Formats: sequence, C-alpha cells, structure tokens
Amino acid sequence: MIDKLQSPLSQMISFNKILEQYDLMAKSDDSYLANKANYILAAQAPYPELRAGFTDVTLLEKHKDVIKIILQDTFSEVLTSNEIKAASLPFDNIVFNSSERFKQILEDAGGKEFLPHMRDLPEHHLYVLTCTVILSTYYGQTIDFKRPFFYDIPDKNGVMRHYRILYNADFMEILPTELSKELTSEDIDELLENFDNLALWQEKIPPQSFIGKGFVISSMFDVTNEHAISEIKSSLIANDKRGSESFMFNLQETFKSFFSISDIRAGFVTYNPKKDQFEKVFGVGMESFILQEKEVEPCTEALCQSSYNKLLNENGYFTISDVDKYFDISGGIMPYKSLKEQGIKSVIFAPIASKGNLLGVLELVSTQRNGLNSVNANKLEDIMPFIVTGVLRSMSEEENRIDAIIQNECTSVHSSVYWKFKEEAKRFITDGLEGRQPSFKEIVFKDVYPLYGQIDIKDSSIARNTAIQRDIMIQLSDINKVLDAAWQNDKLPVYEELMFRIDNYIDEVKEVLNTNIEQAVFNFVQNEIAPVFEHLKNKDTALLGMISSYEASIDMGTKSYYDHRRNYDESVMMINKKLSSVIDKKQKDAQAMFPHYFERYKTDGVEHNMYIGASIVDDQKFDSLYLSNLRLWQLQVMCEMENKHYNLKPELSVPLDVASLMLVYNTSLAIRFRMDEKRFDVDGTYNARYEIIKKRIDKSYIKGTTKRITEPGKMVIVYAQKSDELEYLRYIKFLKSKGYFSGKLEIVELEGLQGVAGLKAIRADIMYSVKDAVDAHQDKMYTYEDLIDELKI
Repeated sequence: MIDKLQSPLSQMISFNKILEQYDLMAKSDDSYLANKANYILAAQAPYPELRAGFTDVTLLEKHKDVIKIILQDTFSEVLTSNEIKAASLPFDNIVFNSSERFKQILEDAGGKEFLPHMRDLPEHHLYVLTCTVILSTYYGQTIDFKRPFFYDIPDKNGVMRHYRILYNADFMEILPTELSKELTSEDIDELLENFDNLALWQEKIPPQSFIGKGFVISSMFDVTNEHAISEIKSSLIANDKRGSESFMFNLQETFKSFFSISDIRAGFVTYNPKKDQFEKVFGVGMESFILQEKEVEPCTEALCQSSYNKLLNENGYFTISDVDKYFDISGGIMPYKSLKEQGIKSVIFAPIASKGNLLGVLELVSTQRNGLNSVNANKLEDIMPFIVTGVLRSMSEEENRIDAIIQNECTSVHSSVYWKFKEEAKRFITDGLEGRQPSFKEIVFKDVYPLYGQIDIKDSSIARNTAIQRDIMIQLSDINKVLDAAWQNDKLPVYEELMFRIDNYIDEVKEVLNTNIEQAVFNFVQNEIAPVFEHLKNKDTALLGMISSYEASIDMGTKSYYDHRRNYDESVMMINKKLSSVIDKKQKDAQAMFPHYFERYKTDGVEHNMYIGASIVDDQKFDSLYLSNLRLWQLQVMCEMENKHYNLKPELSVPLDVASLMLVYNTSLAIRFRMDEKRFDVDGTYNARYEIIKKRIDKSYIKGTTKRITEPGKMVIVYAQKSDELEYLRYIKFLKSKGYFSGKLEIVELEGLQGVAGLKAIRADIMYSVKDAVDAHQDKMYTYEDLIDELKI
C-alpha cells in the first residue's frame, strides 16, 4: 500500500489521463496512430483498475507489462539506455517503469535496498508545497513555491552523484474529498502570511483532504559537476575555512564527485615569493603532499626543474599520471620521491596565481595510476577562479589578522576606539598561541559624556501612507477605465461586478490605509485583474493600447503603481544623503580637535551619538573644555544640516519637512561594547535612564499643551540642569552673531515621560540662507581658537 505520510494528498496511481489521450487518438484519421491507440486501449481493457486508480503498489509489479505498453510513447525504447527517467508519484519515492539507465544507477547504488530520497525537503516544506499545488489547481490561486529537487545517489565506486528532477504532471488529477474545505480570500491571505505555521496549513487544507490521482514522469539530469562547482565556491567563500573540521572533508568529497575518483585527496601549500619557498597552511585537516610533515621548504628542493618552471614560471598545471614510472625515469628526484613514499600514484599540481604571481598550489592526489592526468586536469578551469578568489581573500585576512579578529568579534570599530580593540585582539591571539582558550572580553569605557542629536523627517509615516494611498487609488481608477471600456463592448456582468469591487476598494483606501487592505488590493489585482487583462489583450485589440499603457505604469519591483511612493522614497533618500554628508564631513574636523566616539545612522532622518572622555583616548589628556567644544560644534553642525535641507527642499519630489532635537546629559556614564549585539550601549541600570530619555523625547509634548516639542524651523535642546540651560543660551547667543539663529527662542517644560520627569527644552528659531548652508556661513566660520575664546567667557 502507498505509505500515507502526513500530506494533504491521498495518492492514487491511475493511468486515466493518458488513456484519455489514446481514446482521442483512436478516432484519428491517421491509421497508424489509431491502430496504436486501439492496441494500447485493448491491452488495458481487461484491467479497469489501471484507469479507475489503485493504492496497492504491488499491482505495479503485477501489471508491469501492460503499464509498459501504456507508457511506451513517453518512454522511448530507443533512448532507454541514455535517459534517466521514471514514472512516479509526485513528491514521493515510489518509482516504476524506469528507464534502463535509471535502473542501472539504482542497482549500482545498492539495488532493491536503495531508495532514492529527495534532498533537503523537510516534511513541513513538503506539506506546504503540496498545498500550493492544490491552491493552484483546485482553488485557482497562483502561488510560486517552485524549488529545484535533487536525488543524491552514490555510484558503484561510492562517489556521490547528484541528479536534478524535473516533473511532468500532465497525467495528474486533483480531486476533493469530504475532508476538503471551501477557502475564502481571507483564508488564503492568512496562509500566505504564515508559511511557518504548519498547524494553520493543516487546518485550512487538512491531511488527506484531496486525492492525487494519476502519476508524474520524472526526468533526471546528472548535475554532479555543476553541484561540485557550486559546493567548491560555497566552501571557499565560507568564513573561518581553516578552523572548520568539515571544510577539508567536504572539499575532498566534492573533488571526488567532480573527478569521479573515490580516493582523491586535496592539499594546499602557500608560496612565499620573498624566500622562494613553500609554506604549510595551518588549519584543521589541512595537509600538503609536497611538504609532507615539513612546515617550509625551498621550492628548488621540493620540485624538479620541470615542475618548478611549469608552476612558478608558466603558472600551468603540472600533472603526473604515473608516479612510479616517472620516479624510475628521473632517478628518484623530488617531487617523485616524496610522492612515492606517500603511496601516491597520480597527481595534479594546480598553481593558484593572480596576475602572473603565484600564491600557492592546489594539490590533488590519487592512489589510482592514471586517475589524475593532463586531460582531466583541464576540468579545473571551471573552478580555479573561485579558488584564486578564496586564496586572495585568505591572504588578505592573514595580512590583517588583527583587523579580522576585531571584525569577527566586534564588527566594524570606530577609529577613535580602535586602539582598545587592537589591544584586546593581541591578547586574543596570544592566548590562542599559548594554548589557552581565546575569548574576546567586553570592552568598557568609563566616565564618558554622551551627546545625542537627531534631524527627523516630520510626519514621515503620514507622508508615506498618503503616497501609497494615491498610488493605489490611481491604479484602481486606471483599472476601472479598462473594465468600463470592456463593459461597453461586451456588457458582461463580470466586468460590472469587478468595477463594483474596485469602487469598494477605492472607498476603503480613501478612508484609511492599513496593511490588510493594501495586501488585499495587491492580491485582487494580481489574482483577478491580471488574468482578465490577459484575456482582453488577446480578445479585443481595441483595448490593447489601454492595457499596455496600464502595464507600462507597473513597477517591476513592487508589481504595482509606484510613482508617489517612489517620489517619497527618493525624497527621504536625498534628505538622508545630504544631511549625512554634512555631519560626516564635519566629523573629520571634530576628531582633529579631540578624539571621541561617533556613530551615525539613517532612519527617517539622521541620528547620531557621540561619547567623549578620558577613557576614549589612548595618549591625550582630557579636559572638560573639549566637552564644551564638542557641544558647541554639534549645535553649529546641526544648524548647517538644517540649512542643507532648507536648500534641498525645493528639489524634492515630496517637500518633506524636518525637525531637529539635541539631548544634553550632564552626567558622565559608562558605555560597554555588547558582544552579542556588536555595538556600544550604556552600561548599568542607572545609566539606562539616558537611553530611556533618548528614545522617548522626540514624541514628548510641551507641558500643558498637545503640541510636540519638535517643530520645523526650530532647534530643540532638551536638558535637565539649570547649568546646561545657561551654557546653551550662551552658545545660541554666540551662534546668533554668526548668523545661525534669529535670536527668537522660548524655554518650555516637557510633559513627564514614563520614568522620567523634570525635563525642559530650549526652542530656538534657526536662520536659513537661500545659499548652501556651508557656503552661506563660510565667511562666518570660526576657528578652534575662536571656540576656545568663546568658551572661556
């Protein structure tokens, strides 16, 4: 019996669909075709179960001769020794009526004891894949969950071969059972949003709720070489290759498949051009057949003159198809002596070279005489570029080992704190070399002062939703125009019903936009409108122009109208790019004044964090004057960023406003590099108050009002201490003289935030220039000495 795995399909073998084709052929005017069809139908007639369907797989053997007659047109006897082909059940390991070549492949793999299994197809994925077939064939929902299917089958020598499977499902029927359910569009939407929820799929499309009646034709293609190339590429670009126990094992298994040699082994050796010597590659499982147990050896001693010229001067393959033969001919010189001692019979030494410079040698060896030779060495042409790329990458990592450790443990590190990470990386390497378990310790900077600023795009979510609304409404309106024209021509009620639904969607979108309605409209257009338009294009040439015009407006990436959203996205991108360019450029000057930690990131606007203090610097003395200087610098740069936006705004497709905010925190704190998150964060419960304030202040209100503290045209400076207020009032007065502020300002209290109270804010009106912000103030820019003089007042 067919094994009923957890599946929405109850499989039944039937030849009804193909026999229906022969029913038609039997009526053909072509006597040859008619006679053949009648012969096949007559052969089947005594066995009605072959047409009605059966689940008892023993009948496959019982009726194998009749089944062979039925399938003779799909399984050519002329090609049976070449084609890898079988009839089977979809997504199942039951195969029958196999071609002779496929039978031989299975026989070599283990005969009747071997059952081919599809690679990497978890039961969950198999269930959902089967459901998508049902959704497409029975429910009329086109869903693309196509994946390539593979059999991994060893040959008679134990070398793994890989076969891609292509299914022809022309002879399958999907029939509902009493367990099947009617699905609404909402049910289907829910399924599409919950791929990983197997219970939901089983609820909507229960196990055994449909019958899969028929069979599929499985055609297989040997893709062993392509698979091997892909695996070699993946192995070489994987991180930590030399530290992985499986790297060399997997690579050697791949080479076995690539060359169809069961005992092939791979080795590597690097080349040091300064000393003209080969050097061992250190790593788990790494070996060299040139060096044997040595760590280094001069090339002139490891190679003969011929192999030296071939590898180092010509960068060509050096092959030895019979080591014993050339050992005798050469009188036992290297490398034949070393290879013979290792029991090696044939060899390919492949130079790994870039731009004529030898980097190393790939060593492939076998205990089979003539197994490796000058002919099959040329197969390496397909993979050597990947090997060269991998070696170049490894060399770069080796030359920058300190950087690699920091990158691996801590991700990218700002230049101001790099010295601290470098110290820790050196300790990390030392521990490893001395046999201790290396671990990268957390890095903490104590007593640093934070500075935070943001220039946020005002009402960005409203602008984004408005853009989406407009695109959807325009798209639906254009669809309506086509359907109305179709209605005028044919008066089909279905067009009128579609227009009615479109009008409802327009009303819904106009009223409020949410993710559900946006997805519903998208699904409606893709699944119901698109097929109608395809029909109309083929049927009514008068509508072809309208539909072509509509389709030309569809964005290939989003598969929907994208004009207003594109304008919005491009406007946000331009704002972020311009604002980031200002602060990034100015940061170089600020770092020259005194090193400090800086990070900047883009959201709907640009935010930045800075930390300054004695622990940040390695070899400079910190003074509070530098903190004051950085605060004044930050205030000036944010004004310049505002001016940059002011001058950019007329060029924006969507004229978005921005609002600026700075947070003044008068208490020093500690920051710790979080190894799990690969970023700095404040350290300690008390210091967490700073992060809480930072995350909430831009949404806070002026006390006693419903007015947000941030507002376009104003620089908002949030603080808690009176001393901070006096300090920033002094800075604003100074920058007013430089043309950055108008002099109009207000001091307000903030409504209490959750867990935070007593905050106040200065709201100062920014001066704008019709010129570029940086150019506008170029004649008013002040030097570091100017700043110091001002801070001493």
